Amino acid sequence: MRAEKEQQLNRIWYGEEPPPLALRALAPLYRGAHALNRWLGIRRQPDDLAQAYIIVVGNLTAGGSGKTPLVVRLCRLLTQAGFHPGVVSRGYGRESRDLRPVTPGSDPREVGDEPLLIASRAGVPVVVAADRCAAARRLLAEGVDIVVADDGLQHYRLPRDLEICVVDGSRVFGNGRSLPAGPLREPVERLDSVDYIVVNGEPAVLPPPYEAVGMHMQGGVLRSLDNGQSWRLSQFAGCRVNAIAGMGNPDRFFDLLRQARIKVNPWPFPDHHAYGPADFEPMDPELPLLMTEKDAVKCRALGLNNAWCLEVEAVLPADWENDLVRRVIEDNA
Repeated sequence: MRAEKEQQLNRIWYGEEPPPLALRALAPLYRGAHALNRWLGIRRQPDDLAQAYIIVVGNLTAGGSGKTPLVVRLCRLLTQAGFHPGVVSRGYGRESRDLRPVTPGSDPREVGDEPLLIASRAGVPVVVAADRCAAARRLLAEGVDIVVADDGLQHYRLPRDLEICVVDGSRVFGNGRSLPAGPLREPVERLDSVDYIVVNGEPAVLPPPYEAVGMHMQGGVLRSLDNGQSWRLSQFAGCRVNAIAGMGNPDRFFDLLRQARIKVNPWPFPDHHAYGPADFEPMDPELPLLMTEKDAVKCRALGLNNAWCLEVEAVLPADWENDLVRRVIEDNA
């Protein structure tokens, strides 16, 4: 049911299907509620976090855009520069709202798939909580000197020193309407106030006067879910595979595999999908099963046969990375 609903919304938001009257009628209510929440959030920013240095990474649209790989890359850059970053996240899709530290061995049902992936790949402290201010305090108490908020652009109660907005270069802003008639959480004009715009794809897709930097995902090795064995992506060239992707834009993963000359049987799932054995019954059991790292953190306990996850890295221009690190250093001098 959830998959069918998500597919229908994608046809409306990113296709040519017009939004029904009921969704269009709700959009002004959403904009009004968001404006009120923003005003209240800014007024209620806690004084005890005013001296903390906080970088917020988010987007304007519902669904994925490439934030998580960018957060991992930022944490590595900051660590290399001598800082001790940590990440706060809501932990979307988890079964609770309480505050929890995340380790590579955490249960994704308790902490969420993306925070678990960040903890595994970035090697920095990660805390999830519905109250991201409380999560930031926990990190600061542990010696973190820079807090990176994953998907926190609209969480206005959390103070911020620097904002990075990530845009999906293939979907951009869809039909340009506000939720639920379109994918926008905030108006496009919100880009006027962020510090950096990163487009996951070709930056020229943004309308003037916005300037952005391009980011792309570079496929690394395919790692076995069973024994950790690694193969180069090129070793699967010419092979037919089942491929699953539970993310905002599954076609990004499928296209990445096709660019490596892999023959893909695509199986898209809703973002943050909780996998179970029944999901794999329709698939050809004789074929390898390829998935994203985000899927893998939820599939490792399922005992899947011949299953592999693709490790990807966010690649950004060196000049942009150097400028970002230089700015953070100057701000913290």
